[in-house]
Amino acid sequence: MDIRLENVGIAVRDLEATIAFFTDLGLSVVGRDTVSGEWADTAVGLDGNHAKIALLQTPDGRSRLELFEYLHPAAIETEPTLPNEIGMHRVAFAVDDIDEALAIAARHDCHPLRGVADYQGVYRLSYVRGPSGIIVMFAQAMQPQGVDESA
Repeated sequence: MDIRLENVGIAVRDLEATIAFFTDLGLSVVGRDTVSGEWADTAVGLDGNHAKIALLQTPDGRSRLELFEYLHPAAIETEPTLPNEIGMHRVAFAVDDIDEALAIAARHDCHPLRGVADYQGVYRLSYVRGPSGIIVMFAQAMQPQGVDESA
């Protein structure tokens, strides 16, 4: 069996604000729709399912996010996810400039949970509380990938 990750789906409070956040980071919208009907009820497992959706893609074309804003049944507000909760944890992006990514996030009033960490001189990392409470991780390699400094 061949298997690959198609996308990560995230229910959001405000589709337009979430699209703005991710497109400012460099993702592009590759599709939008409003879904409802028997097929949507069956696929998702919700009666009367009606949602606005957007599919976003990273610049390299390899990774996608599917965002849902539920119109019916009404979205259920929960406490913001904590990094150590069981279940969907975070969405992570490799970036070439973490400071720029954090500045973009800040323009959307999205800020690091604590700060920027240095992981053994290999990566600079930060978890940001994004739109609708989504945890977004930014990781910047501190040296070009595939370069062995000890050689």
